Amino acid sequence: MRHSLPLTPQFYVTAPQDCPYLDDRKERKLFTALQGENAELLNNALSKQGFRRSQNVLYRPSCSDCCACLSARIRIADFTPSKSQKRVLKRNAHLKHRSTSPWATEEQFALFRRYLDSRHATGGMAEMDIFEFAAMVEETPIKTRLIEFSDPQAERETEMLKAVCLTDVLDDGLSMVYSFFDPDMTKYSLGTYIILAHIELAQDLGLPYVYLGYWVPNSPKMGYKSKFNALEVFVNGAWEPMEDPKAYEITTDPLTVQPIAEQVARLSIPDTRL
Repeated sequence: MRHSLPLTPQFYVTAPQDCPYLDDRKERKLFTALQGENAELLNNALSKQGFRRSQNVLYRPSCSDCCACLSARIRIADFTPSKSQKRVLKRNAHLKHRSTSPWATEEQFALFRRYLDSRHATGGMAEMDIFEFAAMVEETPIKTRLIEFSDPQAERETEMLKAVCLTDVLDDGLSMVYSFFDPDMTKYSLGTYIILAHIELAQDLGLPYVYLGYWVPNSPKMGYKSKFNALEVFVNGAWEPMEDPKAYEITTDPLTVQPIAEQVARLSIPDTRL
């Protein structure tokens, strides 16, 4: 099924499949291709409207009877780390990070496989091979970087890499596309540390936001995102500050979901004719 605006791009909807966050639910995504000379302009515009990038596709959850997934971002100017987050920063102070071009390596893939096997052995990426991993990293038509976190004190050079994040550079922030880390370093809270490092990087670059992807109320997999203050969520077509995560409930009433055609019609698309 396809829906389109008078001007490009074209929008499509995926077939329903099992939801990775809620039991006995089906997920569906609204998506469009990200390509050509206007790819960066389109990515900037749709990211501000709750879309995420996966390789050369932009997508947003568009389930037929559920509005649980909320895009989340941190407002850098108002963020202050909590006591526990300060401890995470101190615990990982020995790690060094560097930004590289989006080019996959065997070392990254080895860490990626260990992470998946430990944390997401039954997830949608569980069977990814090195070629699919390379495609995930390298197929990007926009400004993308790999942020690598390494331990210079590691006994072996092959054990230095501890975490990696594939990050898009938007005109108003950093979008964390996908991150993975050493599953044996549980006490270091590397997932939280990667976000804190991106907040510091955004501050250095003068960017106002760090985009975290989707947050689902009451989902254990997503709970860590709501622990960051100055968090905003995209609700009913606008960003709003999250005051209390408990105030958000999972909405599964089909009457609250806009028809696909109406969702597409309400999107603000940049005029690529200029």
